[in-house]
Amino acid sequence: MKGKTLMVDYQKCVGCGSCEMMCSLVHDGVCAPSQSRIRVVRYERMGYYVPLTCAMCEKPVCVSVCPAGAMIKDRQTGMVNIEQDRCIGCLQCVQACPFGNVNFNSLQGSIFKCDRCGGDPQCVRACWTGALTYEPLNITLGQKRRAAGEKTLSNLGEARP
Repeated sequence: MKGKTLMVDYQKCVGCGSCEMMCSLVHDGVCAPSQSRIRVVRYERMGYYVPLTCAMCEKPVCVSVCPAGAMIKDRQTGMVNIEQDRCIGCLQCVQACPFGNVNFNSLQGSIFKCDRCGGDPQCVRACWTGALTYEPLNITLGQKRRAAGEKTLSNLGEARP
């Protein structure tokens, strides 16, 4: 849905992989992180975990480099979709994605990426820590602005004699 975005609160992610497992189960019927459309980049020594998935870029490079026209941005929904029957397996989209979020299944010989589960991302449902949310962008931005304002006010209070 246009106007909604998948948001990540990196401070809440514990790297459990529930989102990866749910994604691969929903899409491929197996619990396999290698088949997940969302991937958690793990920095165990520092205790940081970063879930990454397709950003549904406003100007997606994957779409512009696809010689077969298999990568398509839906102007109404904002979703970047794959038409598998048009894909020639050249992997230009895989190479072009600046976030590494277009994947290749070597067993099936096909590319895959997040499709937001048709507007009901199952990774969000599986995320028991609340690190993943799917909500209207204006709500997300409002919350971020409020948190930034509160932090600023808190810092001002500490700076006063």
